[in-house]
Amino acid sequence: MFKSFVKYGLLAMLVFHFLSAFPQAVSLTYSKDKTVIAHGQSIFQQKCAACHNFKQQGIGPNLSGITSAMPAKWISDFIHNSQQLVKKGDKRAVAIFNKYKVPMPSNADLDATDMNALLSFIDTHKKSLADQARLDKTAVGLGPVKVDPLPARIIKSNLVLQLEEVMTAPPSADKVPTARINQMTVLKGEKERVFLADLRGKLYLFRHNTMQEVMDISKLKPAFIHTPGLASGLGSYAFHPGFNTNGLLYTTHTEKAGSALADFRYHDSIRVALQWVVTEWKVDSPLSDTFVCKGRELFRINMPVEIHGMQQIVFNQLATRDSADYGLLYIGIGDGGSAENGLSYLCNSNTKLWSSVLRIDPAGNNSANKKYGIPSINPYANDKVPGAAGEIFARGFRNPNRISWSPDGKMLISDIGLNNIEELNIGFAGADYGWPAREGTFLLNYKGRMNVVYTLPAGKSKFINPVVQYDHDEGNAISAGFVYTGSIPLLKDKYVFGDIVRGRVFYVENSSLVPGKQANIKEFNLVFDDKPSTFLEVTKNSKADLRIGIGENDEMYLFTKTDGKIWIVRDCRAK
Repeated sequence: MFKSFVKYGLLAMLVFHFLSAFPQAVSLTYSKDKTVIAHGQSIFQQKCAACHNFKQQGIGPNLSGITSAMPAKWISDFIHNSQQLVKKGDKRAVAIFNKYKVPMPSNADLDATDMNALLSFIDTHKKSLADQARLDKTAVGLGPVKVDPLPARIIKSNLVLQLEEVMTAPPSADKVPTARINQMTVLKGEKERVFLADLRGKLYLFRHNTMQEVMDISKLKPAFIHTPGLASGLGSYAFHPGFNTNGLLYTTHTEKAGSALADFRYHDSIRVALQWVVTEWKVDSPLSDTFVCKGRELFRINMPVEIHGMQQIVFNQLATRDSADYGLLYIGIGDGGSAENGLSYLCNSNTKLWSSVLRIDPAGNNSANKKYGIPSINPYANDKVPGAAGEIFARGFRNPNRISWSPDGKMLISDIGLNNIEELNIGFAGADYGWPAREGTFLLNYKGRMNVVYTLPAGKSKFINPVVQYDHDEGNAISAGFVYTGSIPLLKDKYVFGDIVRGRVFYVENSSLVPGKQANIKEFNLVFDDKPSTFLEVTKNSKADLRIGIGENDEMYLFTKTDGKIWIVRDCRAK
């Protein structure tokens, strides 16, 4: 690398960067002071634990032994601004980005004292031969690693999505991303209304090219937090199917650890990173453009890591008033990072709520805390399975990010994977989708290294296979969508979805979503305001942060948290 810098006369600039990037030099000797290390541990839990641990690879690399393998100066530069090193062509930084594909957020706010403390804490975690032997032993008998789980590549179809920019979401902060728009929901009625939420707490009424604030959770919930990002904040919201008359709205949000006693918790020796809270709001005038409301808490749950918390909440929009499913609230809850942090017992059992899709009756009171009901139609209700949690509808998900229903009645649950597989599942009551023993249609060694997968053993399995899956050659995190029911002929009856990180937009035919099979995925070509491009190019970022929503008249919208831009799908044409 240095030869190339000398060749182009940039060595002086590189040296200047190393000397001037930070006002104080980072120590090359790691502190052994317990107070310094404790301070570093606090910083690690706040800024690093969501993506890194010392047991195995997660969203980012396993950091055990990194201080022995890498220079302190390079580690500190990477932590401060990894993408700056990538842009400068640093070989190590480029290799890490190419492997994980997800850009590490900047930590420019860490001063030299904080950085020294952080690195000193990281230095207390060393790789050992005993650790290596333990991991190797857990893999005995699993067979060879599947280096490329799904070798067939996703091909581009001849279909072109014509996208038209509608607007940029109003900023909720003065830092990137300026707006954390996350979920779009259409509320049916005499007059359809479309709502769009920002993770920083705001709920907006969306009217084609304007957004009007109707509610701010951050003002209604004093303990509300939206840090450290990673889907924290106003996670999701759902209107009761009778909202226009009863005014019942449901939200999920995050609060600091210990804000109140959680209804669902674990041994106090395990860290609580934050709490997720489900709230029922009674809106005084549900037809108003501003919500004046009072809330009551339904339940709260602790999370050991900031990632994979409470995901979408939703009512079955196909359920009629005479249906047993009417008015029942579905709640997706991830594993809270437990599996990859050596706490798999929190997420591999039907006795605990983590890694599950729940179904509760907000109008009932037969739960343990008497604040909601456990529907009798639930698979584990009424002690049908001794010890099982009656709230669980289905389980075995790492991160059940989105839930929707197809027009022909299939419940579709997306699940964001760890290092290899992204998947879409058909939801069945009482079904187990395999996490942490499975990732897609592959075996996972949750007792050892979870960054690789193996071929499933022959024979019948108790786990349900996904109907759509792709590996990390194609993307990093599924952005779930919907079966299109709007007016564009070539999109009819297609399940449209994408990849959050890379911004690719895919589809499968709804008719191909059949239990026991994997549908063939195809990719759309994208045209933005008459110009062919990609979301990575349009956002000018290495992470698009793509989301998909449905608006009035079943129009489809694509929006990106990276830049806050909202695009409407105007047409779909064949090349």
